[in-house]
Amino acid sequence: ALGKGSDLEKAFATAALVYNNHADPEGKLSKSETKSLLQSQFGHFIQGQENKPKYQEIISSLDEESENKIDFEDFMILLVSLTLMSDLLQEIKNVKTTK
Repeated sequence: ALGKGSDLEKAFATAALVYNNHADPEGKLSKSETKSLLQSQFGHFIQGQENKPKYQEIISSLDEESENKIDFEDFMILLVSLTLMSDLLQEIKNVKTTK
């Protein structure tokens, strides 16, 4: 999927690969590992979002019950939630209108 797929397929394959490289042998991440992974690998998407209630809700959920683990499905839901909350779409629109 990484070599011959479409851009979208490559993006999701990369997300799965990053998750898998950080997951434990059971295929899960602790909440603290998830938070650290999001901050290191998803920093540009979450930068500047700290004051948004939805961001605070997502990040604080990773601080609660830190012994609980996140599976791949929950991780992808976090990624999509953070992407929707981010300014990414507006930034893309701004680039298109300035060209």
